[in-house]
Amino acid sequence: MLVINASNVEKDLAWMRANNKHDVTITDVSDDYSLIAVQGPSSKAVVEAVFKTKIDIEYYHFAYLEFAGVKVLVSRTGYTGELGYELYITGDEAFVCKLWDALMKEGSEYLVKPCGLGSRDSLRLEMGFCLYGNDIDQTTNPLEAGLGWITKLKKDSFIGKEAILKIKEAGVTRKLTPLIALEKSFPRPGYDVVCGDKTVGKLTSGTVSPILEKGICLAYIDSECLKHNCKLEMIIRGTKIPMQVVKLPFLQK
Repeated sequence: MLVINASNVEKDLAWMRANNKHDVTITDVSDDYSLIAVQGPSSKAVVEAVFKTKIDIEYYHFAYLEFAGVKVLVSRTGYTGELGYELYITGDEAFVCKLWDALMKEGSEYLVKPCGLGSRDSLRLEMGFCLYGNDIDQTTNPLEAGLGWITKLKKDSFIGKEAILKIKEAGVTRKLTPLIALEKSFPRPGYDVVCGDKTVGKLTSGTVSPILEKGICLAYIDSECLKHNCKLEMIIRGTKIPMQVVKLPFLQK
């Protein structure tokens, strides 16, 4: 049995079931889990203090640790660019709150603070991480999104291989491009990018980096425009803001 915990449940389930050609049962257990992400340079110390054990979990690996007699799945993952762990919890609301309170208590000396997805979004954008639904979705392909490095075209078969091979042969017509605003502004998804009077792209993610104190964004830009180093500007309510193409990550460690 394959058990999933998906954020876009209905679409994901429909897609997986439509392509399920094996003896696999797909069950949605999203509502049975709570998730707390502990992120930042001191996250290891906080998690160790709460679970009262030393941990040595490799990136993209997990372990089951015990808290108050209950096993919690602790994964060495996160989407902030920092050291971090994600805690997947089954159990009633009281147990989840008890674990939360322990994280806040043990993390107080490390200045741990509760935060939401807005903070996560700023951090992942500073690192240039794509967010599904913004920078990648069913209308994009991994080559134009700069994700060709995780697309193994030498594999015998996978869904979408033929389409991606055709795109590679023809060449991508646009590229997901990191941009920094050269004037005070707040980039937002959906803003147009122009070269002169010609629209050459559109922002998919954008914010003001608290550390850089500059507007940063990702945008799909016409490949030909990038090839010729066109002068790019972002349109905000009719005003043109000059933009500069940079390399990722925006925030160098």
